Amino acid sequence: MSLSGWCTGDYRRVKTRPCRLVPLIPYLYGMSPSTVSYLTFGIVLILAVIFDLGLLSKKGATVTIRRALFQTAFWVLLALAFFVFLWYENGHKIALEYLSAYLMEWSLSIDNIFVFILIFTFFGVKPAYYARVLLIGILMAIFLRIVFITAGIAAVTWLHELLYVFGAFLIYTGVMMFRAKGEEAINVEDNKVYRLLKRILPLTSNDGGGKMSVVIDGKKRFTPLFVVVVLLATTDVVFAVDSIPAVFGISREKIVIYTSNIFAVLGLRSLFFLLRGAVNRFAYLQQGIAVVLVFVGLKMLAEIVNFYLPVYVSLLVILLCISVAIVYSIYSSKKNNKVS
Repeated sequence: MSLSGWCTGDYRRVKTRPCRLVPLIPYLYGMSPSTVSYLTFGIVLILAVIFDLGLLSKKGATVTIRRALFQTAFWVLLALAFFVFLWYENGHKIALEYLSAYLMEWSLSIDNIFVFILIFTFFGVKPAYYARVLLIGILMAIFLRIVFITAGIAAVTWLHELLYVFGAFLIYTGVMMFRAKGEEAINVEDNKVYRLLKRILPLTSNDGGGKMSVVIDGKKRFTPLFVVVVLLATTDVVFAVDSIPAVFGISREKIVIYTSNIFAVLGLRSLFFLLRGAVNRFAYLQQGIAVVLVFVGLKMLAEIVNFYLPVYVSLLVILLCISVAIVYSIYSSKKNNKVS
């Protein structure tokens, strides 16, 4: 057996990626770097969810700000650790695309939290049920996102020009979001999904002690917790109408699109408990996100004339817009508190 092209120890050089040292064992089984990344992501995800549920969460317990901060840090650090892994396994370009997409999706998720708070308040959900309801709703949201992302990838593969439609849509959405007034109310009673559930399912106002359904007078009825779970999942899908096209503007790599979305959504639960009392302090974050959406849309349309921006430019623009929006929001909030 020739030793040409091999390195000492359990590592070898791969011709398609010069001077990249990669573990030998996965490639003995014919795995590509992308397959290794998916496999690693899946294993880490399962272990992380078990750790979050088993060690960081207690059934029926109210999540404190301290615990929420710890859990938020856990998910953010895990997402950043995966960024380091992607850099090593797939190179810096894919890793930077992932980081850019994750930061954008993470910032967009704060809008989800505002609507989540309205839903919990409307149905009078007890704080002891928050964690469980959020978990089920977010897992459903992840499944629906995977379905939508897969459909989006298939559509773009079939017709590449759809990316330009996505770009124009993002510009329109960004402009409308920038001009929208933050105080515009969202009426849960008028939610189309909620109205459909009331029409087709037997519902009850009894929370059933935390159950999704109860039997009343011999008939099965669905509790408000079931309705909340469905609304959380479908609300995230509504927000995904913006975020999924936007991630296509950052990267066309499947591993980036899937993992950035899933990591961002998984962090929603802890972020909800951390920010539920302070969401109003981020009044100008919406404008920062709007600028990012317009930038990504313009970036996608620029490809028509074969103009491409380096991935680090996208990352810097996203970081700058979100950072400025958060800092200015906090400054304005403190200033208004002093005046009042």
